Amino acid sequence: MADSFTKTVSVQDLLDAGLHFGHQTKRWNPKMKRYIHSAKNGIYIIDLNKTMSQLELAKTFLNDVILRGEKILFVGTKKQAREIFQGCAEDTNQPYVVHRWLGGMLTNNKTIRSSVSRMRELQKMEKDGSMDKLPKKEVSVLRRELNKLERNLTGIAQMDKKPGALFVVDLKRERLALAEAKRLNIPIVALVDTNADPDLVDYPIPGNDDSLRSIGLICEVLGETMKAADAEYTAKAKAEREKREAAEAEERAKAKAAREERQKKEAEDKKKREEVLKKIKEQKKKADEAKKAEAEAAAPAEEVKEAKAEEPKAEAPKAEEAPKAEEAPKAEEAPEAAAEESEEKKED
Repeated sequence: MADSFTKTVSVQDLLDAGLHFGHQTKRWNPKMKRYIHSAKNGIYIIDLNKTMSQLELAKTFLNDVILRGEKILFVGTKKQAREIFQGCAEDTNQPYVVHRWLGGMLTNNKTIRSSVSRMRELQKMEKDGSMDKLPKKEVSVLRRELNKLERNLTGIAQMDKKPGALFVVDLKRERLALAEAKRLNIPIVALVDTNADPDLVDYPIPGNDDSLRSIGLICEVLGETMKAADAEYTAKAKAEREKREAAEAEERAKAKAAREERQKKEAEDKKKREEVLKKIKEQKKKADEAKKAEAEAAAPAEEVKEAKAEEPKAEAPKAEEAPKAEEAPKAEEAPEAAAEESEEKKED
């Protein structure tokens, strides 16, 4: 678990780091009253027991955010926090802003991504030497532009989506970052001094935000938590990726085996079809040959039969000639002749 990698601190550690020192009593925010222990020599003393409890809540929250695969954006542009925040963010693989908060860093991601692309283009030109081929005046302009972009955007160059939370020091100075985070409903963890409004953040950690030691101790404690959570998430993500790749490899192997089996079956079926077609062709060939032989054998007999059939027709007498020679006289002619003779006799 992540807790086994986290740094254990006590109230004495917080006391030694000077976290209990607040601002002057005349410069305070009444909403911080619930975190103030007392006042001494015109300075408020912060209740470190409440600092401890708030620190544990923040550790638990940040651990959960990183285990979800989300990033924590470090925002600390005040001079005392720059080096500490940058080192802690880089050590825990988190994005950071330590010089200047550009308006729209959270709410106008398209413009910020465009600026990051420009920074990478200039870095490439500088690396491959193409920038040195330009006129000196133009090179000077490009180098100033590159330095400015790297100063403001290097920490968030890899932040492709909005972070899961912000870790802020000095709420009054980082009010623009707070406003954008509130607009996007991004939770905020912050080291809050007695002059700030703790209600502006979700996880306030009451403590001195002007001391290098106090800022360093809080960063160290939260950084250990983030580092452990990031290692756990990375290992978990790696195991899931390996499991997914193994499952995909197994699926590919199954698909390959199925494809080979199907191809083998298709080849066997094709071979069977070819054998059947070959057998049919052979049978047809044999049938044709038998038919042809039968036809050839039957041809001479037909010729003989046809020859025999033609011979009788040439020698046979005509049946119509005999009846015509013996044809009897017509019966109607005799009465007519007799009648003519009787009429001639009457006239005589």
